[in-house]
Amino acid sequence: MDLPLVSVICLCYNHARFIKESLESVLAQDYSPVEIIVVDDKSSDMSRQIIEEIALGNPEIRTIFLENNQGNCKAFNTGFRASSGKYIIDLAADDILMPERIRTGVACMERSDESFGVHFTDAAYIDENAVFLRTHYKKDHAGNLIEHVPEGDIYRELLARYFICSPTMMIKRIVLEVLGGYDENLAYEDFDFWVRSSRKYKYCFTDEVLVKKRLVRGSLSSRQYTASSRILASTYRVCIKAERLNRNRSEHLALAKRAAYEGRQAILSGNFVQAMNFMSLIDRLPIT
Repeated sequence: MDLPLVSVICLCYNHARFIKESLESVLAQDYSPVEIIVVDDKSSDMSRQIIEEIALGNPEIRTIFLENNQGNCKAFNTGFRASSGKYIIDLAADDILMPERIRTGVACMERSDESFGVHFTDAAYIDENAVFLRTHYKKDHAGNLIEHVPEGDIYRELLARYFICSPTMMIKRIVLEVLGGYDENLAYEDFDFWVRSSRKYKYCFTDEVLVKKRLVRGSLSSRQYTASSRILASTYRVCIKAERLNRNRSEHLALAKRAAYEGRQAILSGNFVQAMNFMSLIDRLPIT
């Protein structure tokens, strides 16, 4: 039986220190067929030279070198348009896939019905030197999961709180096609993707560490709650989308919980305009 093609879209921006290890983790997958599309977002370090050297000996790697820095959302969409896989992985060039990540995800998705569109897993956080820090989900000393991880219809859960480690996701191509890819007007992609995709599709979860996520100083996520960050404005725009997508009071309550959290972070980081926006959103939600 022919197995479905999986496209790994590897986004690189000044990841010269890590890109080789990241690409080698894809090349080492115990699954085939896989296509690798590397999108370099106008790096100013040695990333391009390293990518070209690796691609030279690996025909499954295709490269796209952007002429101007586009940001994650536009860069991903460029890679997605060039891809052909039934399943898509959005891999940052500083993260690492475990050898069985693709095989496990495909098996889970292929045995699920058409209502499922996304597969996600546990992750190990590592530092810049690849030293293990912790797992994404809480586990006991024997390695057993000790917190509830929702799956299936998780729209309301995703509104209320952050619980998916985004690099662990494998996405059906049809999901991204229906959504029109990532919203290029936003500073980051995952919250918007979760809200829009989970409204239409279910998620399935595998309780295994199948991805290593690297925590890097100065990364976009590390600057999320700072006075100069564009992320809070994007988060507010996603909340407005969710307000329109909500269908009942419980979903409005979940959105209010999210808005209250983001509003507090806005105040603490000095983003007072965004704090007012989140408070106004809570005031108009029909939750009383």
